[in-house]
Amino acid sequence: MVLQRFGRTGLMISPVIFGGIINMNETLENAQYYVDYAIAAGINYFDVAPSYGDAESRLGPALRKYRSDVFLACKTTQRSAAGAKKELLDSLKLLQTDHFDVYQMHALTTREELDQTFGPDGAFEVFQWAKKEGLIRNIGFSAHSEEIALQACGLYDFDTVLFPMNWALGIQTGWGDRIAEEVKKTDKGLLSMKTLVSRKWRAGEPKVYPKSWCRPVYDNDRLAIAGMKYGLAKGGAALVPPGNFEHFLFMLKHIDECLANPLTDEDLAYLKEEAAKVKDELIF
Repeated sequence: MVLQRFGRTGLMISPVIFGGIINMNETLENAQYYVDYAIAAGINYFDVAPSYGDAESRLGPALRKYRSDVFLACKTTQRSAAGAKKELLDSLKLLQTDHFDVYQMHALTTREELDQTFGPDGAFEVFQWAKKEGLIRNIGFSAHSEEIALQACGLYDFDTVLFPMNWALGIQTGWGDRIAEEVKKTDKGLLSMKTLVSRKWRAGEPKVYPKSWCRPVYDNDRLAIAGMKYGLAKGGAALVPPGNFEHFLFMLKHIDECLANPLTDEDLAYLKEEAAKVKDELIF
């Protein structure tokens, strides 16, 4: 597995990351198996968040013996300084580490959240303090709104961005185009998520993968591979699989193919056909 340059962070990361939600609601034994498998496959970037249930308490022990050889990222949804500091310190303890290689503002969605985060006694004060103290190395964010993502970039020159580079959204609405350009212009490290997702779950539809709040592509390999290529073509240094081990394995199996054979006009034409089928069920 060829490592990828993660923007200006100085990190060289695996082109597929291990999302800690994979370990959510799993036994300690299963969590250890998943992490061992990932390490053996060449994965060196792990990402988790307190909002993923018990994932931190499962990932910490499983990753402990590998910690010096991997990069660990975490997040906070807290927007106040007090809340963010508590969550950061709790996460460090649960994950049995003395620092995070990347720490992110999680799921920025509204202008009010930005105002609180960057205002007096806001979470950003903690990010600055933690970086000065060596508790975090790089500051990033994830967002579920492109407009808010762009506004966040105007408030601080973040090191990393975790963003949904979903093919259906992008093709139907242009979603992701502007943040992809911003990331490229400022050399931020980009992680592309939601590349293996097609649409929202329908009412009454069996949620085959309940850890995912939207429907992963699990029954069409051609579409899944084209979606992966789309996420890479948008500038992603790495792809984030949905929160289940099966999709993680799928990405591992096909990532080399996607890197060696980037998105083609034929792939894009096929994605356009598929995107038209879900135009009224987009995830955002």
